[in-house]
Amino acid sequence: MDVVLRGARIADGTGRPPFRADAGIRDGRIVLGESLTGRRVIDAGDLVLAPGFVDMHSHSDLQLLAAPDHLAKVSQGVTTEVLGQDGLSYAPVDDATLAAMRRQLAGWNDDPAGFDWNWRSVGEYLDRLDAGIAVNAAYLVPQGTVRMLAVGADDRPATESEVDTMRDLVATGLAEGAAGMSSGLTYTPGMYADDDELVALCEVVGAHGGYYSPHHRSYGAGALEAFAEMVDVCRRARCPLHLAHATLNFPVNKGRAPELLALLDEALDNGADITLDTYPYLPGATYLSALLPSWAASGGLDETLRRLSDVDERERIREALEETGSDGAHGVVVDWSAIEINGVRRRENAHLVGRSVADSARDKGIRPVDLFFDTLVSEQLGTSCLMHVGNEENVRAIMRHRTHTGGSDGLLVGDRPHPRAWGTFPRYLGHYVRELGVLGLAECVAHLTGRAAARLRLPDRGLVKDGYAADLVLFDPETVADTATFDDPRQQAAGIPYVFVNGVAALDDGRPTGALAGRSLR
Repeated sequence: MDVVLRGARIADGTGRPPFRADAGIRDGRIVLGESLTGRRVIDAGDLVLAPGFVDMHSHSDLQLLAAPDHLAKVSQGVTTEVLGQDGLSYAPVDDATLAAMRRQLAGWNDDPAGFDWNWRSVGEYLDRLDAGIAVNAAYLVPQGTVRMLAVGADDRPATESEVDTMRDLVATGLAEGAAGMSSGLTYTPGMYADDDELVALCEVVGAHGGYYSPHHRSYGAGALEAFAEMVDVCRRARCPLHLAHATLNFPVNKGRAPELLALLDEALDNGADITLDTYPYLPGATYLSALLPSWAASGGLDETLRRLSDVDERERIREALEETGSDGAHGVVVDWSAIEINGVRRRENAHLVGRSVADSARDKGIRPVDLFFDTLVSEQLGTSCLMHVGNEENVRAIMRHRTHTGGSDGLLVGDRPHPRAWGTFPRYLGHYVRELGVLGLAECVAHLTGRAAARLRLPDRGLVKDGYAADLVLFDPETVADTATFDDPRQQAAGIPYVFVNGVAALDDGRPTGALAGRSLR
């Protein structure tokens, strides 16, 4: 045996009560038994041994490669991430689409100087991951990127020929190893797709055994209707559905989680295949330009910047943001005091970080909307923000649901990234299990491991079971906690001393090893 974890209290990922056993690692696989012997023995004591956590909604597409130690995820026990989220990522692309994606996603993922963009297809991207990453990664074909490649950035219906092209692109991505398809239906250009177009693509996803993971059209006004729309799309397409960061935000949705759960339960009881993920925090995070109405972003970034520099166009956008409700801002009139800039690319704008748009505008003696416009132009749209719009009662109710899994939705770049990038999984175990008792420990572990692996159709991961891949985490249930804060977000979790990826220690007695034992999961 390479490693023996002696006398561990095992929460195996099924949800059943923890049990005591020795767990060994041999050739990257789990061996369970009693009195196992090995070259190295770790006394587990009162630690809990669980399958490595599965981050069902990750934005590590570039940072997994650009900063390979990947401490943000390794340190919180994550051993698998699902990339390609919200309909926007970097494969499949051609040269022009890649250039557009790099600009559009700079606020999410940065655009690292000197980075080697040596792929264009999904398969080539997965090959790049296989060259050495800290954790395992699955990938979703991003519908917005596919639409950019086949249709462009314009706000118009796709032609029949373009739909056929998109279906072929999705099929190819799935054949090359993607687990499904994502959408970002408040982000351009994916939001320009109507339901018939989405059904046509989801038919391909379902036929290939994948699942559809939409960031649907609204988390604010009309959120319940937007959830119902996605259920109907997947019903028509005969495609499994996984609802990304499935929450209900803004004051308009306070206390409405039971309505969402009733909608999902009815569909499940009628045979639908539905799962969801959430993060255990109230604020959301995105790029600042996402608030723009869809028509203002039509035609791509250069056309968007032109509109932002035109007085008449600015007034049209202001009306949408402050009077009628922008579809990019979930149909809700923007409260500038709830929008906090947390990442800029130009140092002269650093004074905006950590402050609301309203507060910074007040200091400058200008309207908040003008500070918003000026910042987007100065930053070439590369600004990230936090949106303080969540409802705690909704967060707690949804995480109890029978199909719930965990996803950080974590952005790893920027001056002050959302602490969920470093704290999601220990926060579930510390705050919501130990402190609040919203979930039981074994139940929560199942949400974060076995249930997620089942959605990804991983036949040998997500459980502590003989012969399974040795993706494992040892944590102390009495001390595990998120230490990342909004003021100081890049903080290693407490109470997680050991993490193994494919049998190799990624975190050893609390210290990162720098091991790159992860691979793509196709």
